[in-house]
Amino acid sequence: MGSHPGGVAVTPPEFVRLAAHPLRWRLLTKLADGDYRVRELVERVGEPQNLVSYHLRLLRDAGLVMARRSSFDGRDSYYRLDLERCGEALAAGAAALHPALCQAFSPPRRPVVRARAHRVAVLFVCTGNSARSPIAEALLRHHTAGRVIAASAGTRPKPQVHPHAVRVLRESFGIDLSGRHTQHVDDLVGRRFDHVITLCDRAREVCPEFGPGRVHWSMADPGAAGGTGQAGYQAFQHAAADIDIRIKHLMPVLNTAETVARSEP
Repeated sequence: MGSHPGGVAVTPPEFVRLAAHPLRWRLLTKLADGDYRVRELVERVGEPQNLVSYHLRLLRDAGLVMARRSSFDGRDSYYRLDLERCGEALAAGAAALHPALCQAFSPPRRPVVRARAHRVAVLFVCTGNSARSPIAEALLRHHTAGRVIAASAGTRPKPQVHPHAVRVLRESFGIDLSGRHTQHVDDLVGRRFDHVITLCDRAREVCPEFGPGRVHWSMADPGAAGGTGQAGYQAFQHAAADIDIRIKHLMPVLNTAETVARSEP
C-alpha cells in the first residue's frame, strides 16, 4: 500500500493489485491466447484446481474474466479474458499514476495489419459454417483489406450461410456475403494455416490439425436462438459484434506472428 504526500494511505488500482499476483498474472496471460476450461488451465499453470478456481473467481468478480457453459459438455465452462475491460482497467491504473499515461495505455481503436511478403493464413471453424465462422472470415478479410488469407469451414456444414448472417454483415459492416457457399473442413485437408480458430465447443473436439497455431473462442451459436424474426436477428447482431471485437484484438497478434515468422532463419 502506498502513501500520499499528505500522509494518507493510497491503495493501488484494482487491476494492478489483481494482476500483480503471480498466479493470477499467469492465468491472464494464458487466457489472452484463447478460451480454456478449468482443467486445461490447471495443466498449463501447474497448480491445484481449487487454487486455480479461487483466483479465477477473483478475476471474474473484477470483470476481467468471463465464463460460459460449454455447448459440447454442459458440465464444463470455458473461461475467457475480457480484453476490452482489461484495456480500460490498465488505462485507469496508468492514469492513477499520472494523467499523461492514460492515452499511452489506451487500447488501439483502429488496428492495422501491415502488408508483408508473407501473408498470414487464418482458418475459422464451427459446426455448420453458416453463422459464426463465415462472419469471422468476412470480418477479418474486411478489416485487413485482404492482406490476410481468411477462410472458414464446418465440421458438419449446413447447405448455406444463414440469412441473418448475410443480413447483419450487410447492414452493420457493409459486407456482401450473398452467394457464399459453406464448406467442410475435409475440403481443406492438406492446406496449412498459421492460425486455426474454433468458435464452437463441439467443433473444437473434432477439428483436424492444420498447423500449430490452434486457438479456441467459445461462442454461443446465434442460430440456436431460432426463427427468422427480429429476436433471432438480434442474436446474430450480438454474435457479430462480439466476433468483431475479437477480430480487432487478433490483428495485432497477426502482425507479431508475421514478424516472428519472417525473422526466423
